[in-house]
Amino acid sequence: MTTVERRNLRNGLIFVAPWLVGLGAFMLYPILASLYYSFCDYSVLEEACWIGPLNYTDLATDEVFWKSLGNTLYYAAFALPLGLIVSLGLALLLNTGVRGLAGFRTVFFLPSLVPMVALAILWMWIFNGEHGILNYLLRPIVRWLHHAPGLSLLAPTLDAIGLNEAPNWLSDPRWSKPALIFMSAWGVGHAMVIYLAGLQDVPAELYEAADLDGAGWWQKLRHVTLPMLSPVILFNLIMGIIGSLQFFAVPYVMSPVGAPARSTYFLTMYLYDNAFLYLKMGYACAMAWILFVVIFVLTMVALKLTEKRVYYGGG
Repeated sequence: MTTVERRNLRNGLIFVAPWLVGLGAFMLYPILASLYYSFCDYSVLEEACWIGPLNYTDLATDEVFWKSLGNTLYYAAFALPLGLIVSLGLALLLNTGVRGLAGFRTVFFLPSLVPMVALAILWMWIFNGEHGILNYLLRPIVRWLHHAPGLSLLAPTLDAIGLNEAPNWLSDPRWSKPALIFMSAWGVGHAMVIYLAGLQDVPAELYEAADLDGAGWWQKLRHVTLPMLSPVILFNLIMGIIGSLQFFAVPYVMSPVGAPARSTYFLTMYLYDNAFLYLKMGYACAMAWILFVVIFVLTMVALKLTEKRVYYGGG
């Protein structure tokens, strides 16, 4: 290396040193420490004791772990596609040149800025079985479905799924997770804004060519909009996988024990309880690494399945 190259390297390392120190102290060390502690019996208050893979073998027979993991995957399987569809639909509507675009964009984006604790308390009142506004609107519809002429055959089916009356959302295991899934659509503002930015980058000449070919709105959506928007869809899909599998604050505020019948007890809640209530930090670290592996595998699967369906304009 020449004298100038050595000086440039030194100056560059000096400039990035604060970031390297922060990365090592606040990211790299905690990650490696959690991996080590996942093989230890560690209560935070005492020195860690190496026990090998015992934490992982215990998790394999832990019914609460499998219950919480099942709840997490169930929530992600429905909340993720719902969020993608709702956010994309709102973005498409806002991209039609509607008057007052900035106002509508603000209205749809603001709910995603509500603090999680306030959001949980708000939806606890909305889902209240006796006095909630949602059931206030649903009760006349449920009565009509039971008593309307020609719909009496639906009554047994409605009773079987708990719709003999307006659901007691957060007290019925059949409806507690669907309620949280429904609530997840409230926070799609960030994804909507990202979609809207992507839609405004779609070349107008592609729509003009489609119009000349006689394409309708569905053909333009399928063959122009979605392919050009595919990188943005993939980004929101990956972020949605990560976010939905780390769902914690709202269910923990609504019911720290996952009531009713642990139907809203998610893996992050079980991890938190083991780490900070039961002081089983090693056990919690093992759960954290399992959650990381699940997220990593699902992310890789999503990337693999979409690699031939994502169009990059500069590629």
